Amino acid sequence: MDILHTLEAIGIPYMIIGAFAATVYGITRVTYDIDIVVDLDEEHIEALAAAYPPPRYYADPVQMRDSIRLGIMFNIVDPSRGEKADLVPLTMASRYRQALQRRVRQRIEVPGSEPFEVWCARPEDVIVGKLMAWAEGRSRRHETDIYEMMVFHYLGTDPKQSAAFDETYVDAQARTLGVDVVELWEAVKDAAGREADR
Repeated sequence: MDILHTLEAIGIPYMIIGAFAATVYGITRVTYDIDIVVDLDEEHIEALAAAYPPPRYYADPVQMRDSIRLGIMFNIVDPSRGEKADLVPLTMASRYRQALQRRVRQRIEVPGSEPFEVWCARPEDVIVGKLMAWAEGRSRRHETDIYEMMVFHYLGTDPKQSAAFDETYVDAQARTLGVDVVELWEAVKDAAGREADR
């Protein structure tokens, strides 16, 4: 997770999204993929490329600029360690800008390093992202991740986080994604609530 330390050091506005963020909020499956939304300017691009020089790394500043312009993901790769970070420019989706403004500081633990604090999307925004991904591909993995996050929430495992959780925000976002998404979200909430009450 060297990329997180680098983003912090450079001062790039970022937030972790996807499955890695979901592990902070209760999912139990192991994931080595990390998706990070970044808000890059030219100074950030140059500093990021300088932090990951070739030949060891692949961090192409031309690709970064193209990704921002086109609104598509780009990667920073360390082939020697088999590690890859997927970086999502803020220009990729309008929802990311609101989520970045709502991001929160979270403590994470990564094997082999000391715990440290990073910027994460709020749990509600992680769930909305997973509802969007489910709507695109109907992957059971996203459904399971949301279920585990909601069990974690309903159990009050992190009381401060549970108290701040805005379920009505997710309800409203689900409605913008269609009837199937609303039905899934309601079913997952119901199942998670019953599991937490056991």
